[in-house]
Amino acid sequence: MSLHRAEISWRLEGDFASGRFSRAHRWRFDGGLDMPASASPAVMPSPMSDPQAVDPEEAFVAAIASCHMMSFLHVARLEGVAVTTYHDAAVGRMARLGPGRHWVERVDLNIRAEFEGAAPDPARQEAMHAAAHALCFIANSVKSEIVVNLI
Repeated sequence: MSLHRAEISWRLEGDFASGRFSRAHRWRFDGGLDMPASASPAVMPSPMSDPQAVDPEEAFVAAIASCHMMSFLHVARLEGVAVTTYHDAAVGRMARLGPGRHWVERVDLNIRAEFEGAAPDPARQEAMHAAAHALCFIANSVKSEIVVNLI
């Protein structure tokens, strides 16, 4: 199969020994995109985090939502259903896993899709999303519960 790469770069700003240092860093992807990243402000308060940068938890939720969307568009095309717009306001929920340990226990995909012509009935849309979920590379790679909510 294929390989997927990311480069993560960080440089000390602040006092490492006290823990009061910035977690801001850079993500660079194989296509050339270079973007700011940081710890989540929910995990590490500013100034040790950058609230304007993407954080790993957001990226995790976005990866699941993006992969599901692409899988859904594939399923819809195969079934002859033309999707004209797709919007997902995905939300990940963190939970305690144990002392000092947390995880993203659930990701809700809150999806609104529009179709060319008449929309498939709700049961067919749910079946299409179930098929998309089964095909999604990212969903197949994580233990978090993924819930599809059709808006």
